[in-house]
Amino acid sequence: MPATLLHTHRVEKPWGRHDLGFGFADAPADGAPVGEIWFQEPGDTTPDLLIKYLFTGEKLSVQVHPDDDQAHARGLPRGKDECWTILAARPDSTIALGPNAPMTAEQLRADAQDGSIEADLDWVPIKVDDFYYAPSGTIHAIGAGLTLIEVQQNSETTYRLYDYGSDRELHLDDGVAVSHLTPYQPIVSPGPAGEGRDILVEGPKFVLERWTGGTRQVSLADGQTGWLVPIRGSGTVAGVAFTAGECVTVTGSEAVTASDDSDLLFAYPGTRRIA
Repeated sequence: MPATLLHTHRVEKPWGRHDLGFGFADAPADGAPVGEIWFQEPGDTTPDLLIKYLFTGEKLSVQVHPDDDQAHARGLPRGKDECWTILAARPDSTIALGPNAPMTAEQLRADAQDGSIEADLDWVPIKVDDFYYAPSGTIHAIGAGLTLIEVQQNSETTYRLYDYGSDRELHLDDGVAVSHLTPYQPIVSPGPAGEGRDILVEGPKFVLERWTGGTRQVSLADGQTGWLVPIRGSGTVAGVAFTAGECVTVTGSEAVTASDDSDLLFAYPGTRRIA
């Protein structure tokens, strides 16, 4: 089908929240907090990308992901580059991105074991509409009080380095082996592409665009899929209606029409933007 409205899958997490917003029903007050909402295709499919909303009530663990080569060496399908578009943030919200200064593998392991790794990391203040791309190998921790959309390679391979004294399993051997030990270098966004279209990421694993409302023609290559994520507003593509809090996959050449008040993300695998 040229367009498919994806299913939503709510994932309970100890660091999640009960108040969600952005088109999603709140979690019951007497139930477990919801940390993530995934958008999934019907059936048993393994697409290249995975789109999630994250709702953080507490800090996530300090963690890292392998790249494609490291994942393949372990028999896994792919690594995990990911990026975050910030929708809501408390005034004190932060994300840790890499170490403050170069460190050795031995120092990383020791500091992860005694908890001093928190002081090693660069905790960046976060506000609404911030955007960060975290290549695989980036040591990171998403802070509390955030609502964000995560676009990532479709992998859930996560190596936890530190979890604030919880009893969850750590993965120090694997995590230290794949970690970048120098300060994080933010990517430079390619910038505006005209007509209300900004390019946030252009490869190496996927392209991510941010659009305002209006009508745009999408022309994807054979076998290529795009993910349309309305942050605000509503619209249609190939006869499928969408609204904020939903996600639609698109294939082939289709016109996307969105209301004037719309704010949308459009992601697709590849190293360069489509025309």
